[in-house]
Formats: sequence, C-alpha cells, structure tokens
Amino acid sequence: MSRTVWSVLLIALLLSGCSLFKEKDETLGWSQQKLFTEATDEMRSGNYEKAIKYYEILESRYPFGKYAHQAQLNVAYAYYKDSQPESALAAADRFIKLHPQHPSTAYAYYLRGLVNFNRSLGFLDRFLPTDTSQRDPGAALDSYKDFGELLRLFPNSEYTADAAQRMLYLRNNLARLEVKVAQYYMRRGAYLAAANRAEFVVQNYQRTPALRDALELMISAYTALGMDELASDTQRVLALNEDNGSLIPDPQIVEDKPLGQEVWEFFELDKN
Repeated sequence: MSRTVWSVLLIALLLSGCSLFKEKDETLGWSQQKLFTEATDEMRSGNYEKAIKYYEILESRYPFGKYAHQAQLNVAYAYYKDSQPESALAAADRFIKLHPQHPSTAYAYYLRGLVNFNRSLGFLDRFLPTDTSQRDPGAALDSYKDFGELLRLFPNSEYTADAAQRMLYLRNNLARLEVKVAQYYMRRGAYLAAANRAEFVVQNYQRTPALRDALELMISAYTALGMDELASDTQRVLALNEDNGSLIPDPQIVEDKPLGQEVWEFFELDKN
C-alpha cells in the first residue's frame, strides 16, 4: 500500500479517535420546557454552573420561546449566586435594555442592587463581624443608585420596601465613612479639615446614626481651633437634635429575599 494511502488512513483514524473523546451534548433533542425545567432544578440544588449552561443553551436555541425571558433573568441570578458579580450585572443590564417595560424588569434592577450591595464582601466579611463603612464606597454608591432606580421606575414593586430599607442602610454606611475620614483628620491635627468633613455629614446625611458623631466631632474640632462660639452653637444643635429625636439608632438589615423561580410564578411568565 502506498505511503499516500497509509497517510489518509492514519488521518482518518486520528479524526475518528478524536470524535470519541468529544464531550457528548446531553441536551440534544431537549425541548425548551425540558431545558428550563432541568436548569431550574440545577439552580434550586445549588449547581449554578450547570444551571447557567442550560439557561444559556435554552436562550440560544429558543430566543423567542415562551421561556426566553425567564431564562435571561434566571441566568443573571445564577451568576450572582455563583459569585460572578460582573457576569450577573451584565446579564441584568441586558435584560433591562431588551425589556425596559417588562413587569419583571423591577426584579432586574433589584438584582443589580443586590449584586453591588454584596460585591465588596470578602470571605472574612461574610463570616466575621467587620465594619462595613470602611469598605470601598464605589459599590455601595452603585447599589444605592440601582435601588433608587427601582423605586423611581417601579414604586409598587414587591421589592420596593426591601430596596428602600437597603438604601437606608447604605446611606447610614456612607455617612459613617465620612465620619471616619473626619476622625482621621482629628487624629492628625487637621482640625479645620475634620470640622468641614463632619459638617458635610450634618448637611447631607440628616437622620442617620452618624449625625451624633459628626456633631461631636465638630464641637471638638472647633474647640481645638479656638472657635468657641462655633463650638457652642454646635453644642446647641446637638442638644436640639437629642430633644427632637433626630439622633436615631441603626436599623437592622434584612437578609436577601429569595429570588429565582418565585418571580416566574409571581409574574406567570410562561403564560405570556
């Protein structure tokens, strides 16, 4: 047999051998209902990687099917639960852009807020008590904006009350961050900078737990600067806030609301 024939046979054998090692696609022939059911079952079981795979296959094969909307939404949640915040945000953004008037777009905004709310949490933050006000405020500001959009666009959503409570929590943390900066300036003897930073809290974060600390910092800073009249005025403001109940304690933050299939059932998206 000629060398050419042997070469052809060898290549054929190699190609057939390679095909044996290709991963078999178990979803071939699955209906869109089966894909959705399997994906949802995997998500409920915590197998988020496989859930993501099935949801994305579902959307690619049946982009206009009756499960497409929910697959787009659920894959964002699965990314969130799988600790892939950037992918979760991208998937939520995509749903918002494609379906700005859809009833469950409120869910997409809420999910965006949750992702940003939690994205700065590290391993130790999840299992040990830490001061959340000392984290990078960027994600907190993004989360505040996301929840604010939810309240503005969907004031009657089932997520509105929870989003409003989280916004309050975020606002309190942002105020604490400003106080900590002012405290840093005080320790360094930069009393005017400390007073200005504390005054920013008083002007912009009324009715937050940080208000008392900000006023007390202003009193200390003005006293250190020899501005006794301003210190006395601030002391009167502090007393007035104590009398009228403006100095409030921290609210308790709630746990994440359960998401996913519940939204599907609530909006009855499979009937659309």
